[in-house]
Amino acid sequence: MTTAYRTCPICDAVCGLRLSLADDGRVTSVKGDPEDPFSRGYLCPKGASLGHIDADPDRLRLPLVRVDGELREVGWDEAFHAVDQGLRRVIEAHGRQSLAVYLGNPTFHTMAGILYRGPLAQSLGTRNVFSASTIDQMPKHVSCGLLFGDPFAIPVPDLDRTDYLLILGANPVESHGSLCAAPDFAGRLRALRERGGRLVVVDPRRTRTAAVADEHLFIRPGTDAYLLFGIVHTLLAEELTSVEVPVSGLAELRDLAGAFSPAAVAPVCGVPAEAVVRLARELAGAPTAVVYSRVGTCTAEFGTLTQWLVDVINVLTGNLDRPGGVMFPKTATAEIMRTGEPWVSGRWRSRVRGLPEVLGELPVATLADEIDTPGEGQVRALVTVAGNPVLSAPNGPRLGRALEDLEFMVCVDPYLNETTRHADVILPPPRIMQMPHYDFLLLTVTVRNYTRFSPPVLPLGPDQRSEAEIMKRLTMIASGQGADADPDLLDEMMLGEMIGGGVRTPSSPLYGQDPAVVRSELTGESGPEVLLDAMLRLGSYGLTLADLRANPHGIDLGALRPRLGELLCTASRTVELAPAALVEDAARLRARLAETPPEVVLIGRRQLRSNNSWLHNVAPLAGGSNRCTLHIHPHDVARFGLDGQARVRSATGEVVVPLEPTESIMPGVVSLPHGWGHSDTTQLVAARQPGVNANALTNDTVIDPLSGNAVFNGIPVALSPCRDSPQP
Repeated sequence: MTTAYRTCPICDAVCGLRLSLADDGRVTSVKGDPEDPFSRGYLCPKGASLGHIDADPDRLRLPLVRVDGELREVGWDEAFHAVDQGLRRVIEAHGRQSLAVYLGNPTFHTMAGILYRGPLAQSLGTRNVFSASTIDQMPKHVSCGLLFGDPFAIPVPDLDRTDYLLILGANPVESHGSLCAAPDFAGRLRALRERGGRLVVVDPRRTRTAAVADEHLFIRPGTDAYLLFGIVHTLLAEELTSVEVPVSGLAELRDLAGAFSPAAVAPVCGVPAEAVVRLARELAGAPTAVVYSRVGTCTAEFGTLTQWLVDVINVLTGNLDRPGGVMFPKTATAEIMRTGEPWVSGRWRSRVRGLPEVLGELPVATLADEIDTPGEGQVRALVTVAGNPVLSAPNGPRLGRALEDLEFMVCVDPYLNETTRHADVILPPPRIMQMPHYDFLLLTVTVRNYTRFSPPVLPLGPDQRSEAEIMKRLTMIASGQGADADPDLLDEMMLGEMIGGGVRTPSSPLYGQDPAVVRSELTGESGPEVLLDAMLRLGSYGLTLADLRANPHGIDLGALRPRLGELLCTASRTVELAPAALVEDAARLRARLAETPPEVVLIGRRQLRSNNSWLHNVAPLAGGSNRCTLHIHPHDVARFGLDGQARVRSATGEVVVPLEPTESIMPGVVSLPHGWGHSDTTQLVAARQPGVNANALTNDTVIDPLSGNAVFNGIPVALSPCRDSPQP
């Protein structure tokens, strides 16, 4: 038996694992790594199943190329030449604006995925860049860009030192945190209460997180911005503020909040006015406090407004950039995503709907429009990397139909699934155990400064290619250099840009040195490892890849420290509390105060043993609570005459789904988990329990206008018994 140590790559919690492997490479045991200073031996069901995920027999091993309408296994060189020919054919016929790329969530969980996703998108030479960011997190980036000038300056709860935590639209006991990496989130919440702190959860469901809270308040889906504005109103009206950072726009904020008194917002959000006032007073009166909100509110129509108000409250209560409040982690690597210049968006717009660019990409909600709509710039070829947007994007069935009309499609993916089945070429990355791992993105949102590197546990087989080689060769092909170009040239170019001034870290001894000299000092067995070594040396802690290799359990870099002054880069060099775009959208929110809410609305649901669309093929995680059912209050079961299952209709489509009556959800609200609806897939476990695609009900024409994020929560639906005939 061999023992190996590795960071779990499945969710955002960056837990350390201790693995036992047999001589044939099979993972025989997965346990939490007790020597990891961050996760301290914690293990969840997803992490415990890593060996099964790694050894999934349904994973593709060789490339597939469509020949005479059928996908067939071929060698790697043939596959790359097929990609070259397919992309070249479309470019010559329609130009580069006919290309598009979709980058899925797992690209943030692998070294090659995050290092090469940018170069790949740039090499395609198209504005049609889409990603999972406009499915679940873009509102947070936009609100931080407007508040702080940096969309990657995301403040996270100082979870281990706070005295009061208000959570909205997040279920970290099941998700383990999102844009807030905290192993054993449930244990940290228990510790908060044991030290005399208070935990309040606001959610349309009594989630597992709500069940461990001191208080749970029901709220109508999509109305969190009203509740938060009511808190802001109270803080200002009762002079409960304690602003400790440089701000501008406070007078404008006061004017905005005037229309959102607790009495005005209570009928809309369903939270009593007296509770709104009490929350404001508790947040202001606690020694330290945090408001934290995530996917449930990002995926609503006023997602950016909500994320803005979260941090406005953290500012007003004196809890931004202070221990026990919300703080900004400092990574071991150079922060290459930071420009030091005020952030801007809307540099271009989508062809069909005129939707603005954000962080270099367009809303995934308009991808089907770009494929379906004829005219100059119509998307005719698509590259996807680690994504299944037919299940995860709004109005997924429409997107699936659109993919059938593409002239060429190439996917980097280990599975034949609902999206990749449309591809002309599928390029499968190797097993998890065969890839190095470093969490470039997730380590920017940890609740404690920390770093850890995981080398590959197993070597590649002769018929495999590393994920890095696949991504680099795709990039070289997309740039026009062809299938036979040396992929390592891309690493040299990236390294030269990094060392030659692309990363502004004057304190580093590498800054301004000759890239050739620096290159000779770097170590690493692959391009991603060499780049990581350079980024560590350019970072603030003076670490190297050798240091991380010598500490396989990870390195604790200390508690979060105040650093707003390093990151703030708005034009005014203040935290801008009332940016013009948010002021304008607040008027739209105010206009909705008098509207009558829909009779029934749909929301999503986190599941402890699931993660988006890609863990349903893992036998140990199947069954139990990991089922695709409709959570519904018993009152609504009786009100609509339902029994066993129901037909759920929206303006977009309909599904028939089994009911799971529960008093843990508000009347008038129903909940479906995300990522189900498996069909036309070789994933045999998932195919036996396919569930239904919740995104047959979501509308791709409705988005958060500031971020372009899709809307998955608060969808108006109608319920009826299944004996009703289907609608045409």
